[in-house]
Amino acid sequence: MPDQSERAAELRGLLNRAAHAYYVLDQPILEDPVYDRLYQELVQLESAEPRLRSSDSPTQRVGGAPAEGFTSVDHRIGLLSLDNAFTRGDLLAWHERLLKVLDRPGDTQLPLVGELKIDGNALALSYRNGVLERAATRGDGTRGEEITANVRTISSIPLRLQIDNPPEWVEVRGEAFIPDATFAVINAEREQRGEALFANPRNACAGTLRQLDPKVVAARRLDFFAYTLHLPVDAQPPSQWAALEWLNTAGFRVNPNRELCADLAAIQSFCDHWEQGRHDLPYATDGVVVKLNDLLLQDEAGFTQKAPRWAIALKYPAEEAPTRLLRVGAQVGRTGAVTPVAEFEAVALAGTSVSRATLHNADRIAELDLHLGDTIVVRKAGEIIPEVVRVLPELRPSDATPVQLPQHCPECGSSLVREGDEAATRCVNSSCPAILRGGLRHWVSKGALDVDGLGSKLIEQLVDRGLVGSLADLYRLDAALLASLDRMGDKSATNLVEALEASKKQPWHRQLYGLGIRHIGEVIAKALAAEFFSIDSLAAAALEAPEQIAELHGIGPEISASLGQWLHNPANNQLLQDLRGVGLSLEASAAEQEAASQAGANANGMLQGKTLVLTGTLPNLSRSDAKALIEAAGGKVIGSVSKKTDYLVAGEAAGSKLTKAESLGVTVLSEVDLTAMLEP
Repeated sequence: MPDQSERAAELRGLLNRAAHAYYVLDQPILEDPVYDRLYQELVQLESAEPRLRSSDSPTQRVGGAPAEGFTSVDHRIGLLSLDNAFTRGDLLAWHERLLKVLDRPGDTQLPLVGELKIDGNALALSYRNGVLERAATRGDGTRGEEITANVRTISSIPLRLQIDNPPEWVEVRGEAFIPDATFAVINAEREQRGEALFANPRNACAGTLRQLDPKVVAARRLDFFAYTLHLPVDAQPPSQWAALEWLNTAGFRVNPNRELCADLAAIQSFCDHWEQGRHDLPYATDGVVVKLNDLLLQDEAGFTQKAPRWAIALKYPAEEAPTRLLRVGAQVGRTGAVTPVAEFEAVALAGTSVSRATLHNADRIAELDLHLGDTIVVRKAGEIIPEVVRVLPELRPSDATPVQLPQHCPECGSSLVREGDEAATRCVNSSCPAILRGGLRHWVSKGALDVDGLGSKLIEQLVDRGLVGSLADLYRLDAALLASLDRMGDKSATNLVEALEASKKQPWHRQLYGLGIRHIGEVIAKALAAEFFSIDSLAAAALEAPEQIAELHGIGPEISASLGQWLHNPANNQLLQDLRGVGLSLEASAAEQEAASQAGANANGMLQGKTLVLTGTLPNLSRSDAKALIEAAGGKVIGSVSKKTDYLVAGEAAGSKLTKAESLGVTVLSEVDLTAMLEP
């Protein structure tokens, strides 16, 4: 008779195989009562002796207290976006570019894999010695949020790979989603409880993955399809098709509606079939992903700065529907731009009910020849953003009146202005409540001062009650006043005051970006902050020598003029004084100045003009940190190895890039080599 340790191991193995058979293969091997009894036996064993509990136990799919928050983590291997194709012509053009990159004749037939593009949320799964070690969201492709506890609740994701002798590490990419039938049940349950309904399965899935309580995630019954595999170089399959088969064997659910196609014509037939067939699927899909099958050829094709050259997403044509225009409203943004918004009879598009769409500007209204009461055709651009495509004039009522943009601001009543060749019509009243609300939302956003706890609803209260009339007024709020507002308790109020105080220490470039000056986004703000260490030095250049700013790389005269115009405004100069009065520095710290100066000194240093590739896991540097070091020293980081690569920086589990670099004679650096090279 086995001892308790052996019995627990036997139960784990059997229950994991049963879960795989039920959730992935749809071929149950245990009846529910049998599974439940064996599961309870394992629970009792682990409760009696906690040492028997392991991370791959089915009892660990849901458990533990809710998390306090999520931690950002670096992806071992990045999750790049895909370029999009929208027509057969786009797909053909991609194929021609691919042949050119691979230096193949134009009539070469390349085997391609067609896979359905699941409309869900990308996940990065990391396995160590066959056991799920970490799960993370896609994030920006380089860093994501760790959500391992939540992902454990997804029954179609194996906690332990269903293969013998797994590699030391395995990286799997795939899509979490909520099936249509499950989504309908979830919304029905929410309606019974009087809760707001989810708009669509994709949004529900995204919100579920970021729940702090894994029990809530488990109740939503998410599913998962795996589609990308990364292994150590000596274990990597030769093709994408073989990689999908490996994933299937290892216990993952792989979408069965995939096809290995001999050439582009076969792929086009596959895409045509699923453009219609997708409507019969039990989950949402918004296109087909086409991938070069041969992984060595994938490596040869390489990447652009944002996407692989060897893959493309063919998006289905946006679904269109007719409806009747009821009215046209207007919204005022933080820069004063007035955006007309069409309001129409609700219509179902791409799984959601749509009743509003932006009309962009007065030119778009004129182009459409829009009249109130018109029958209009609307669609979701990219399956996300509603837009008005055209008008059906033959259905226009006889008494229909032309739509015109208002002459006065709908928020403050000021006369609206349209300058020169600008498409936008603007409110130029700096005291306009809409401009103030937009400016406040921008100031506290993540890219700017990153103030947690100050959302749109609270900002509306603060402005509407006259408690905040400028950015500086935020820092004059106290906890007692905040606690008196709707949906604000003492704890929330105290936390917000602390968050505002902490935001004063944000770097100078974030403060500059937060001011919301037209045309100055995050990248431009960083570039300006690296050259001008305070608002004073930047203002002096903008007002006295604007050409000095315009000549900076990536800036130009339009941005320089916008900056000068903003600084000429007396109200903005008063704002800068007020911000300093409440403790904002509006200048770079000594450490920031030193870092910027060092970066400038290194620009002509060891890596000036050099091209580098990063691969594997470095012992001390994250990929983003290594990239920042290289770029600060004048180097450029790209995604694939070629004859033009100067250096390959290789870490643990370097993979096929290391093999290719060695075959091409590219110099290979370790992390130690790189840091030594960059020492002054």
